[in-house]
Amino acid sequence: MTDYDAESVDRLPFTTPEKAARYRTEDYQGAVGLNWYLTDPTLQATMAYYLEPDELAVAEPHLTSIGELMGGPVARWAEETDRHPPRLERYDRWGHDISRVVMPVSFEESRRAVLDAQKALRADAKAAGVSSSLTMFASNYLLDQADIGLGCALGTGGNMVKALVAAYAPTDVRDHVLAKFESGEWEGQTAQLLTERTGGSDLGVLETTATRSSDSWRLNGFKWFASNCNGEAFVVLAKPEGAPDSSRGVATFLVLRTRRDGSRNGVRVRRLKDKLGTRSVASGEIEFVDAEAFLLSGEANDDAGPSDGKGLGRMMELTNSARLGIALFALGNARRALVESLTYARRRHAFGGALIDKPLMRRKLAEMIVDVEAAQALVFDGTGAANHRQPRRIRQRIAVPVTKMKVCRLGITMASDAIEIHGGNGYIETWPVARLLRDAQVNTIWEGPDNILCLDVRRGIDRAQAHEPLLQRLHDAVSVSDDDQTTALVSRRVDDLDAAITAWTKLDGAVAEARLFPLTQFMGDVYAGALLTERAAWERAERDTDRKALVARLYAQRYLADRGPLRGVDEDTDEAIERFDELMDGAFAG
Repeated sequence: MTDYDAESVDRLPFTTPEKAARYRTEDYQGAVGLNWYLTDPTLQATMAYYLEPDELAVAEPHLTSIGELMGGPVARWAEETDRHPPRLERYDRWGHDISRVVMPVSFEESRRAVLDAQKALRADAKAAGVSSSLTMFASNYLLDQADIGLGCALGTGGNMVKALVAAYAPTDVRDHVLAKFESGEWEGQTAQLLTERTGGSDLGVLETTATRSSDSWRLNGFKWFASNCNGEAFVVLAKPEGAPDSSRGVATFLVLRTRRDGSRNGVRVRRLKDKLGTRSVASGEIEFVDAEAFLLSGEANDDAGPSDGKGLGRMMELTNSARLGIALFALGNARRALVESLTYARRRHAFGGALIDKPLMRRKLAEMIVDVEAAQALVFDGTGAANHRQPRRIRQRIAVPVTKMKVCRLGITMASDAIEIHGGNGYIETWPVARLLRDAQVNTIWEGPDNILCLDVRRGIDRAQAHEPLLQRLHDAVSVSDDDQTTALVSRRVDDLDAAITAWTKLDGAVAEARLFPLTQFMGDVYAGALLTERAAWERAERDTDRKALVARLYAQRYLADRGPLRGVDEDTDEAIERFDELMDGAFAG
């Protein structure tokens, strides 16, 4: 019996040198090992679009090093953590409940490397007297292409905890917690604990209770989903005794892993969830047993009563920031799927040529490129940062839920497309794209699925006329765009969207609620189109290129144009195919 090595197929009788070259495995490296900033011309252009020259001078060296870190060690650690996820040590050898979550070495190495790189970025920005916020956002975008689980662990509730603690916690607790954050000890060690078995998004029916105990509270209850349950500080929703059994009775509490006297708090991890994806973030079930807690409400801490009725609303005020972060997760998923698809299609040969030269494959890849750039425009606009075309910004209320709905769905379809492009290999876990699909699915769930986002859009319209500033943002975008056919089409669709919102407000009851989904989709489609035309005008004026105008045109044709009864099948030219190389070169430089 002959014993073949891994490359023995190359020596079989039917194999020619040409055939063997098609399967040279070292050619199939994919995205890992690349510098994800230097190979991303769209991100480089985005930073130049938003940042002033002195800010960009600080940002680019850091993003270059972070791009190498994320595309190299962090991406490799992510694969290792996915294969060997966190585990729970529930009891010690004496049978005591210790609820200790053991994180894999790969996760801890990755976490430290990311935090160190971002700390250096913030320090240099501070020394230069410039803001680091947008550059930090871009660095998280690069991280999310490697591992949205780690992105979740580092971002889950951190800013929320700091904000609520600084505003409402008792003085001694506030000083202790903020000092832990300032030292870096608790970075990535926080979580928000909301969901219970009685209701996922319906937070008003939660059953965790809080009882006054001297200058603190005691919490008892059970949280069904707790991401980052290995953390040190948790923001928890509970109902104080005597509060109404409704959303008005919900209050916000801070719970620390350790009591003020140094003893272990009543926080028990019952089990870790066996999840489809995002295995690098420890998600589990947490039980509170007389856990020491601190009410995050100025009124109640001043003994005005058990709850000011604003606990749930206080959490919701911070939800847009969390939702934008999750949209960024999805954008990272989509970008990674695109890069893996481009690198594979360039190397894979079938039917006499490279996949990337086949017209149908170019059609698919062109659509993926355009969709990622549209999503990137939405997510970065959601930060509220001014750009060189629009120094004046209007405060938004519903732009973020609209963005999250569109981009999180895209993350899933892009990962699915990447698997299809890889064929059977894509369906195998040792290849890079299967995990992307497993991870991407959670983004539509975290911080509200599509229906919850639609209901939030309705609240924004009904209570704050929030569609008006969004429409103003769209009008502003097309007003600085070039007066071409694409801009004219988008401008008409902005007017159509305005009319659609007015018509929707006249609908009644169930019909109005059901129509929220197509209305929100309409908002997202027009919003992205307007931003792309705005960006196209800047690139044409400042960089003497019309590539982004091509992206805007292809996007508008696909999502906003009336293609007629034949749906454009009779058109005898295809700009995406004819200018595909230009389109790809502007999306990926690898």
